[in-house]
Amino acid sequence: MSTTLTSAAPSRVQPVRPPGSRPWLPAQWADRLFALSARGAALLTLALLLGVLVSLVIGAWPSIAHYGLGFLTSATWDPVQNDYGGLVMIYGTLMTSAIALVIAVPVSFGIALFLTELSPAWLKRPLGTAIELLAAVPSIVYGMWGLMVFGPILAAWVQQPLQALFKGVPFLGALVSGPPVGIGILSAGIILAIMVIPFIASVMRDVFEVTPALLKESAYGLGATTWEVVWKVVLPYTKTGVLGGVMLGLGRALGETMAVTFVIGNMNQLNSLSLFEAANSITSALANEFAEAGEGLHQASLIYLGLVLFGITFIVLSLSKLLLSRLQKGEGARA
Repeated sequence: MSTTLTSAAPSRVQPVRPPGSRPWLPAQWADRLFALSARGAALLTLALLLGVLVSLVIGAWPSIAHYGLGFLTSATWDPVQNDYGGLVMIYGTLMTSAIALVIAVPVSFGIALFLTELSPAWLKRPLGTAIELLAAVPSIVYGMWGLMVFGPILAAWVQQPLQALFKGVPFLGALVSGPPVGIGILSAGIILAIMVIPFIASVMRDVFEVTPALLKESAYGLGATTWEVVWKVVLPYTKTGVLGGVMLGLGRALGETMAVTFVIGNMNQLNSLSLFEAANSITSALANEFAEAGEGLHQASLIYLGLVLFGITFIVLSLSKLLLSRLQKGEGARA
């Protein structure tokens, strides 16, 4: 006698939904909706960036058509004669940002190193909070402090002694020349450095703290000093974050307006290359003149300056990406 075995297909257990609830969205549709939302956000960002660029080009087109690239090399800015050039503003923007980075990066590195490797436990939190609070101070407060407090101190205790020391020296004498009033490129650069230190130091501290403790302990176990651990272990591991922090600070310095307007002098002439000479920057020129600029070349030239600042920021970010990729390729070659 033969028996036939029949097997029934296993039934899928359906989840029980509460009465009156909506049907659940299938997982594949939820994933697809999430992917479309993320892609839409990315495309929206690119569209906004492109829209800003197109708006700047359209607004600056009369000046672009009239001056061309000669606008970037002309030091004339004369609204009375309706003749404009952006060299003074471009020079002031680049010099103040460079001075700010030269001062802020080493100081921020020292702060981050102290907070992560050398500071006692009871001091880390209050000191870190105090540094971060510097970023919350309004820029106009920095500008007023720089004009009324820091500027006179810089003129009396730095500029005048340097002028007396380097009097008659060919290059150094010209570098510190100018009326001792405490405003100029160096003053603006120092104020910018104070403003960007909290941003760079906070990012450096955070990326230093994510370095695996095993790597640092292994280096210490091999006899490395604190400096060798930071230079040969922590920095190579966190170079992307460190470079990002520096670029964040540079972007803050390039785009700062009110603090620079108070202390740079707002002079549209390039009389000398002195660090104490009054100058102008792109942001301060826009803040001072855009509201009163009439339609035509004056307004278009100011928008042209904004387009130039946009280009400077883009070039700086591109160079940072290129530098980072070269560092990564160099690591692969050594390996």
